[in-house]
Amino acid sequence: MRAVALISGGLDSALAAKLIIDQGIEVIGVNMLSPFFDNSHMAKDCCRELKIPLQIIDISSEYLDIIKNPRYGFGKNLNPCIDCHAFMLKKAGRYMDEIKASFLITGEVLGERPKSQSRFALHVVGKESGYGSLVLRPLSALLLEETYPEEKGLVSRRMLLSLHGRSRRPQLELARRFGLTRFLTPASGCLLTDRCFSRRLRDLMNHSELTLSDVELLKIGRHFRISETCKIVIGRNKQENESLLRLVKSGDLCISVEGYKGPIGITRGEITPDIILRSSSLCVRYSDAPTDAKVKVKYILSKKTGQVLVKGEDATHLGITMI
Repeated sequence: MRAVALISGGLDSALAAKLIIDQGIEVIGVNMLSPFFDNSHMAKDCCRELKIPLQIIDISSEYLDIIKNPRYGFGKNLNPCIDCHAFMLKKAGRYMDEIKASFLITGEVLGERPKSQSRFALHVVGKESGYGSLVLRPLSALLLEETYPEEKGLVSRRMLLSLHGRSRRPQLELARRFGLTRFLTPASGCLLTDRCFSRRLRDLMNHSELTLSDVELLKIGRHFRISETCKIVIGRNKQENESLLRLVKSGDLCISVEGYKGPIGITRGEITPDIILRSSSLCVRYSDAPTDAKVKVKYILSKKTGQVLVKGEDATHLGITMI
């Protein structure tokens, strides 16, 4: 008999899987990958420690639709936590069907997160996923209704737990008892819970269609809204400059300062002469050029036919608000 465990790379999911492994059941780990969370490296370490295989499922494109219109709203910042959990359970359930496993395992703990792990939320997540009766939450199972694997004797209910609330002490004690050391801290994980990233994402959704390319750009540099239809991203160091250049797409304006050390700027949106001037000014501001000096900049407009070098313009510092 086999079960599929959602492995986030965190302690709760590792403990949940371990409790079922210790009942002699074969467990296969599943980790979800998106632009907003990628803990696959820790999930791999976790599964190595548990001695179980891991399947990584990329949900990036489908996940954008959840961000745009979550049925159950957002939790902290722009995290659609209930819709997110339901969606991941649905994907894991389909994988479970594919490999003919018997049930699903999650590390959810009743009351640990006020929005997504209340009794109501756990019920909704199971129902919306379509696999509710097959979802076993070993860490809080004794506080919840019996699931199909418990009712049918696939697992022993007496070997499950009754954890509740936000304290991590019981989990850490279990980790010591089981010898588990490879797991993320509770603060690690989803960018959608980050205030700065969420502010940038909200600005993007208010002004344009949401694409994977635009989401990747949100993770890098300083961001400025310079018009209703245009924004610029400015690198903060050499590594970010190189990352920005890798994310350039057709229609983007690439700007750099001549004669001084400074950033790469990527302007995306409707490009006009005024936008070029404003973008150039911002790149000058964050370069080593003296304040109020006239500085030569060069810019490249990326087009489908290739990159066309346009003659540089003079620019000075202008005031524009950061996103």
